[in-house]
Amino acid sequence: MSGNPKGVKSPQVPVPSQSHFNPRWSTLLVAIAASLALYVFSGWKTSPILQLPQSYALCKGKGNIYTVDEDNPQVECLLVHGDRILDVGDKAKVREFWDALQLVHGLGDDALLRILEVPKGHIVIPGLADSHAHILEYGFKMQLRLDGARSLQDIVRALESYVLSRPDVLNDTSRWIEGMGWDQNLWKDWRGGFPTARDLDTPLLKDRPISLARVDVHATWVSEKVLDIMGPLPRHVDGGEIVRDSDGKATGIFVDNAMTLVPSPPRSEAVMLEYFQRTMKDALSAGLTSIHDAGNDVRVIKFYEDLAEQGQIPMRLYIMGMLEDGQVKMQRRENHGKEGRLNVKGIKMFMDGTCLSSKRYFFSMRALGSWGAALLQPYSDKPDTSGILRVDPKQIRKDVKDVWQKGWQVNIHCIGDRANKIALDIFQEVLRSGMQNATERRPRIEHAQIMQLSDLERTGKLGVITSVQPTHATSDMGYAEGRLGPDRIKGAYAYQTLLRNSPNNVLPIGSDFPVEGINPLLGFYAAVSRLDVNGRSPHGEDGWFAGERLTRAQALKGMTLDAAYAAFSEHEIGSLTRGKKADFVILNQDIMSVPQHEILTTRVTTTVVDGRVAYGSL
Repeated sequence: MSGNPKGVKSPQVPVPSQSHFNPRWSTLLVAIAASLALYVFSGWKTSPILQLPQSYALCKGKGNIYTVDEDNPQVECLLVHGDRILDVGDKAKVREFWDALQLVHGLGDDALLRILEVPKGHIVIPGLADSHAHILEYGFKMQLRLDGARSLQDIVRALESYVLSRPDVLNDTSRWIEGMGWDQNLWKDWRGGFPTARDLDTPLLKDRPISLARVDVHATWVSEKVLDIMGPLPRHVDGGEIVRDSDGKATGIFVDNAMTLVPSPPRSEAVMLEYFQRTMKDALSAGLTSIHDAGNDVRVIKFYEDLAEQGQIPMRLYIMGMLEDGQVKMQRRENHGKEGRLNVKGIKMFMDGTCLSSKRYFFSMRALGSWGAALLQPYSDKPDTSGILRVDPKQIRKDVKDVWQKGWQVNIHCIGDRANKIALDIFQEVLRSGMQNATERRPRIEHAQIMQLSDLERTGKLGVITSVQPTHATSDMGYAEGRLGPDRIKGAYAYQTLLRNSPNNVLPIGSDFPVEGINPLLGFYAAVSRLDVNGRSPHGEDGWFAGERLTRAQALKGMTLDAAYAAFSEHEIGSLTRGKKADFVILNQDIMSVPQHEILTTRVTTTVVDGRVAYGSL
């Protein structure tokens, strides 16, 4: 298993010699010894525990602790003190380390190491990271889920059930109903194209303001009431589209930048907290200990800062801010808050797709399904369009240079091959101008979904990090070839090629939740199989473009150490290495060896952050 990006050294904690002791350890070990004296119990796990001792060894026979450290890929035990991993190795080695502490500090025979055994069949892996997600939007989506709909009737039933279950909404027709997740490509017996406002005109829903974001958040579907509220609409929207019928009347669909025309009530802090807590609960139960939140305005970042200062962030968050009025208005934050779990170091920009800013959220996701990805040539199944380039390339070039000079990481959202080409052109210009190198600034392309073959190679030559979402490939594979054609598809969702070209052997993996599911093992399965959850693909059971599958070791590294590298934190998290934070997950079966289809049945039994149980028990 490949552990560290090339040229990146993991922090090392020296082991005391059997005959000599390094005096540099004295200060650290005095503190450790004081706390160890409080935990003088030796034995094996006899019952689940939620409160772990300050120091303990977690052990699993046969080396079923997967470290994602290329120098020590599988070990039997982790020795944890506080929030750090002090040592790794077999049980004898860990005990030897412990004995050295006793010998130096005279702790005596009673100060024995507490050893916790991982249950039979279970494994330990580093805490999982999602390299591209949207925290508040997940909470928003979960209030009214539309992603399971397989017909227009399913959508209508979901909306009517929501109204009937909420007396405050049922009795007040002025209350806005907002939801997310519909995808007309999945509807049975659908007439084709987008749905319309008239499709929402049932007796219970009539005269209610309804606004529904598509699964990729590149289109919003509204009711007739919302169209009435909006009044006269512009004939043209730069970087967007108001879908109209043959008479020129708006149908109720707003694509990309046109979505910003749709009004929406602002979110209160209480609502944001509700959404945040829902997401954190589900994320921890799925084994996530770190999330890269892709695109937030100043108000949301201030909300996160306040939570961090109150010690209310239960995992590590890497926040990408956004330009507002062309300016960076937030402050960089590193290890912010009581527990040091908040980092704000990146600025997200959009090349194609949508940045919604109607006081709801700032994010954009899969655009291929709504023909919004900016392509160099027209869509194969819709030759009257090549997608939508959201910004003037001259403006984003200026913005990138300005943000880069101010010391921020730049994260550019790119779906289509035209968008990716322009982003790489800009990064190439900046990198060759001598304004710091790629290793120092770690420029990222978010999604990197469709590229020319030459640009797949150029990402590696430039050292640009491509942050990818394998479940997008398996979600889109049913229509992607028809939409892109037989030649262009060869440069799409090319994860193995991108990883092979990376000079640092880095390919951070995320989900883009709430577009896809929050469970990172869905992404792991999609990356290694290129199949849907039913084991199918347009190319058969070997997977869709099987040559672009990742190995299991590559996929695990992508959602641990590579994700950490993409957030400048590979020296602190991402692998179970001496000196790093004690963030790890226990799974009920071995995802590195079980039959491929059984990956999807794997459960998280325990999630540990900073050496403490955040979900489940031990």
